[in-house]
Amino acid sequence: MHLHILGICGTFMGSLAQLAKAQGHKVTGSDQGIYPPMSDQLAQAGIDVIAGFDPEQLDPAPDYVIVGNAMSRGNPAVEYVLDRGLPYISGPDWMGKYLLADKWVMAVAGTHGKTTTSSMLAWILEFGGMNPGYLIGGVPENFSTSARLTDSNFFIIEADEYDTAFFDKRSKFVHYHPRTLVMNNLEFDHADIFDDLAAIERQFHHLVRTVPSTGQVIYPVDNAALQRVIAQGCWSEQALLNHSGGWMVEAMLADCSQFNVLYRGENVASVIWKLSGEHNMANALAAIVAARHVGIEPHIAAEALAEFQSVKRRMELVGEVGVKGGGDSIRIYDDFAHHPTAIKLTLSGAKAAQQVQKRRGRLIAVLEPRSNTMKLGEHKAKLAASVEDADASYWLEPEGLSWSLTDAVSGMKNQQVFDTVEALEQRLLADIKSGDDVVMMSNGSFSGIHRSLLAKLLDRVAVENKGELL
Repeated sequence: MHLHILGICGTFMGSLAQLAKAQGHKVTGSDQGIYPPMSDQLAQAGIDVIAGFDPEQLDPAPDYVIVGNAMSRGNPAVEYVLDRGLPYISGPDWMGKYLLADKWVMAVAGTHGKTTTSSMLAWILEFGGMNPGYLIGGVPENFSTSARLTDSNFFIIEADEYDTAFFDKRSKFVHYHPRTLVMNNLEFDHADIFDDLAAIERQFHHLVRTVPSTGQVIYPVDNAALQRVIAQGCWSEQALLNHSGGWMVEAMLADCSQFNVLYRGENVASVIWKLSGEHNMANALAAIVAARHVGIEPHIAAEALAEFQSVKRRMELVGEVGVKGGGDSIRIYDDFAHHPTAIKLTLSGAKAAQQVQKRRGRLIAVLEPRSNTMKLGEHKAKLAASVEDADASYWLEPEGLSWSLTDAVSGMKNQQVFDTVEALEQRLLADIKSGDDVVMMSNGSFSGIHRSLLAKLLDRVAVENKGELL
């Protein structure tokens, strides 16, 4: 079958393309923005990608046109498909019908932590010898790609609540029909497509309704929105997180780099790993419980997590710069932050890690509030609280804001706002000192500032030390 994918370079659609290719289909596609890392993955998979949406790419007609959710009416390729009556389908619908139908699907949903928890779960199953397939909205560092197809019965998918396509406004995840469902958390997001939290809760309830009675729904009992979702009806076994009669975690160090897993009050596993933060400990608990549903005991999952290497752009250490005189190095991190809660949890974990490691420098947050919901101003009142754990915050005001970032962050301690990346970088170069941890937070590329800043700091150190990098 020849599949042509409109909008192929998004994380989900590019991963779907690679899975379809692995199934033996002929896969082609097109997109407006064609750049690494997805362009490299598609080229490596032997998938031809066309720049732009000229209708000529659909002649001769493919067997199916898979339409990405970034496509809208008025797009020339979309109009051609509709005018010519070509068979078309959304990416999630195609996944559900042609790839997941005979699999034990393990889906991870929630406002925060989907990518990390999915990656943990995939690695635990891999470590346990189950050779799972997966599709994850990021690149798990224990694997080489964001998606793979295997002969295993188990398939792990990051289950996104964003809408499916211009012709299907249900959330993507209703197409996946999981047998094991993790719901990490739930709060308001995606203000561009949801009117309020109740609208998102309704979509999550649609997802819960697809889990069979022999399946399992895993969720934290202390999340009010998820409690309302479950109250609308649940017909499956429930595994309760953060509940004395179910599953709990107990941090052994302040940064959560060591913790115990408790089931009904009994210690069933201990985890010592490279990650930090209460949010990652919570993600790990969800992954451990999900893995147990398919037969991997918690102590085996704990051994797997000891070797877990996290996910690209989730507090990813971009580089470290030595300092003359033997002081603490400067560390540059890249983090995919899109929501005040995620920002706050990440910075809280980073501050705790500094304290446990006895780092003598500051925690510096560098932020670009560029998500659709941020640009609409939905979260502006929460920005100050989100960076409370940072010693200083530097903000880039992106184009297209309907509100003043300067006004929103006024009154914060040690904050500065910049109109350009160049001005922001120059100020950072002037201000960064020995021992500082600098966390770049954006759900976009941030114009590559993290790597540019690292390179310039390395150049500066080389000059200071007469060509000898520390």
